[in-house]
Amino acid sequence: MRWSLPDIEDRPAARPAPRPSRSRAAALRAASGPGFREVCRARPLLGTRVEIRAGGDAAEEDLHAAVDLAFAAVERVHRLMSYHDPGSELTRLNRHAGAAPQRVSAGTLAVLEAALHFARLSEGAFDPGVAATLEQWGYLPKIGAAPPAGSWRDVEVTPDGCVRFHRPVRLDLGGIAKGFAVDLAVRTLREAGVEAVVVDAGGDLRVAGIVPRRIGLRDPRAPAGSVHSVDLENAALATSAGYFSRRWDGERYVSALVDPASAQPFLAGSSVSVRAFDCMTADALTKVVLFAPPAVAERALAQCEAHAFVQASPGP
Repeated sequence: MRWSLPDIEDRPAARPAPRPSRSRAAALRAASGPGFREVCRARPLLGTRVEIRAGGDAAEEDLHAAVDLAFAAVERVHRLMSYHDPGSELTRLNRHAGAAPQRVSAGTLAVLEAALHFARLSEGAFDPGVAATLEQWGYLPKIGAAPPAGSWRDVEVTPDGCVRFHRPVRLDLGGIAKGFAVDLAVRTLREAGVEAVVVDAGGDLRVAGIVPRRIGLRDPRAPAGSVHSVDLENAALATSAGYFSRRWDGERYVSALVDPASAQPFLAGSSVSVRAFDCMTADALTKVVLFAPPAVAERALAQCEAHAFVQASPGP
């Protein structure tokens, strides 16, 4: 399944780079020529470091202008779907959707519908309703005293595009919104005429345009280095692992990855990377491969035309 990205409110119009259209072969030749240039910038967003590379034969100021638009798209996703922002649409849903249907933006609605799709596809192995557990472990701010009685199955998107909870739920879209933001940034850059694009949000990345890339996969035993690599051409790659979020909470080790079936933290010294057409799909499927029974994970990967790379390492 391939997702179509909705328009995000207040999205500035992309300014096309002034260049004539040309064949892919001609563009590839240009990418190795003296007129090809690339700019790279990074900002702290989405709880991680977002890096954007934009390349082509356009003027450097045009490439930077396109990168500005892409960062604006990522910032919009951050404002809409942040669990940490008391003014975000996600916080409003968690506080009020149990009492009355809530209308949200097209972007938030698209990510929520995708999250519910992957929850159904994986039989709950991808679960956007584990926020209360992450609150308890200190990864998310607490937004209520009583633990919610509901689950993702109690979330309804009404025919008129509103969201309501049939029982109290705490939704966290962090397992999928980062991929959506990457995809939105890529679309923004391509609409602006950028020929070679890489958007990397803390290891969830997408490559688009005329220049393929070789991406290193972190070694779970020594995550500062890589041990394998994956070639990407107009594709995305996302990775889930516990090595950076694992910590002692005063009683035991926890991580930012929750097994929905057991409500236990993922502590194994291994990682899962998924290559897919878009980053939102790759981002969600890493959790499916981590937590679903093998047959369910294989079915989900096949349906999404995705591939998983599992790097095993012993023990917590």
